[in-house]
Amino acid sequence: MPPSEPEDLKRLKERLDAAGAKVAESEKQAAPNSPYSIAFRLGTELVSAVVVGAGIGWGMDWAFENWAHFHTRPAFMVVMFFLGAAAGIRNVYRTSQQLSGAEPPKEK
Repeated sequence: MPPSEPEDLKRLKERLDAAGAKVAESEKQAAPNSPYSIAFRLGTELVSAVVVGAGIGWGMDWAFENWAHFHTRPAFMVVMFFLGAAAGIRNVYRTSQQLSGAEPPKEK
């Protein structure tokens, strides 16, 4: 016969179950996103993608010029800027589709 659980563990399990139910209910009643929060989120996604792309391109130009002695100074930054802009636009489009309900959100 398996040993019975101590009372402390039973009370802890009950408290954890109650807390989990409370969290699940509060997630169901989450307030909808305001238009300002949506605009800020979409703008942040676009700007961050462009900045990251341009930063990677600048780093590549710096590395190729200093280490490999190629003189590609603006080339990688321009290419990566446009790739970052394309990635940002794609993210904004995908997020706006999810927020509008046209596309179900991806599960993590």
